[in-house]
Amino acid sequence: MILVFTGNGKGKTTAALGQAVRAIGRGKRVLMVQFIKGPWKSGEDFVDIVGKGKDGDGSFVLKKMGLGFVGILGDKLPFEDHVNAAKKALDYIQAEFNNFDVIIMDEVNVAVDLKLITSAEVLEVLKDCPDEKIVLLTGRSAPQELIDRAELATEMREIKHPFNDGKWAKKNIEF
Repeated sequence: MILVFTGNGKGKTTAALGQAVRAIGRGKRVLMVQFIKGPWKSGEDFVDIVGKGKDGDGSFVLKKMGLGFVGILGDKLPFEDHVNAAKKALDYIQAEFNNFDVIIMDEVNVAVDLKLITSAEVLEVLKDCPDEKIVLLTGRSAPQELIDRAELATEMREIKHPFNDGKWAKKNIEF
């Protein structure tokens, strides 16, 4: 089952992590690959989830493969470095696809929107996805091709956000 969490509202990665916790509780193996989030520490970096749900042992593996924001907030890396990182992330997912029950491709929609990778490359990874596997695609600006491929698509809509009042991101909420 392919799920897309998109939109300008907060909660896409958080929703994916909630799905991860639910899967771990059912003894599933979860891989989360982050396409954009770079070297700074997010709350999920500190989580060592090894669950023992009723249905068996579950596990969680987090791979931060992005290099940070692309072209904003002081990013000085060449665009090609971001492209190479996104392609490495897709290659890693392809190589590990059969070793996990749930795969979270965090901020993959943003990577496609920024033209680091294409929706066709993402669809290639998903082409033989068995029904029992769950793949979550998160990030703003999900391309229509990925929404069309998904069985479930949810749009988070921003109603109000402190950033719009000049406040910076807060620990435990945004990261």
